[in-house]
Amino acid sequence: MTNEKAMKARPNRALASKIGKAKDTIGSVDRQILSAWFDDTLSPQHFKDYCPNGLQIQGASRVKLLACAVTASINAIEAAREQGAQALLVHHGYFWRGEDPCVVGIKHRRIQLLLKHNISLFAYHLPLDVHPTLGNNAQLGARLGWAVDERFGEQNLICATQLKAPIQAAQLAQILKRQLKQAPLLVGDLNRSVQRIAWCTGGAQDSLQDAINAGCDAFVSGEISERTTHLAREAGVIYAAAGHHATERFGVQALARAASEALGVAWCFVDDPNPV
Repeated sequence: MTNEKAMKARPNRALASKIGKAKDTIGSVDRQILSAWFDDTLSPQHFKDYCPNGLQIQGASRVKLLACAVTASINAIEAAREQGAQALLVHHGYFWRGEDPCVVGIKHRRIQLLLKHNISLFAYHLPLDVHPTLGNNAQLGARLGWAVDERFGEQNLICATQLKAPIQAAQLAQILKRQLKQAPLLVGDLNRSVQRIAWCTGGAQDSLQDAINAGCDAFVSGEISERTTHLAREAGVIYAAAGHHATERFGVQALARAASEALGVAWCFVDDPNPV
């Protein structure tokens, strides 16, 4: 049995080693206060998004332990339940624009599990990507050692930095692999040097043209499409697909940690591994 199959067969056991240790705290926080703090911090009302941001599923009225994960998968919910969490904070929640609104099948299983165990689900998508310090882009840049000196693109989703000295494609790949713990896929002109780098976590491959227009030598995101390769080659730039999940692990942790410090609620991180 492969590791992936073993993880699917025993999701909770596989995730056990991935649970972050909760911070020691002395109390709990009202769910409405936690919700208001998230909204005040991320200002979701200022974004045009593909899903509702904020409290998506209502659970316990008080939260002693806040679990966080990239996606509200069955594995993540089960792990949050095992840790005794009253709330789960994610980047990828439910109710996406254009999806079937019926609560059936897998959607029913997920929501039923949250309701059965009285776990609230908080989800923040674009607002969490963009936040200047806690956001996915800011947190990824900090881990890669890239200071944000420019933001551009739709809703300022793209960040850019000017390196002090140029690097080669192989060096860029090494930096990403070392910090994200998985090898990225690089396409385009791999013989050119890189000094101006742009990035946007997740599935932002179609923002490559924005990075090209801004004069960047390389663009880093999570996923890649067939058309991305041709655009990178023909524009003479580098595109790095570093993993949707891998590039978006850090924002929810930063937000949960900040909530813990502000409100005194304990928190933990649930990593449900995803190669994409």
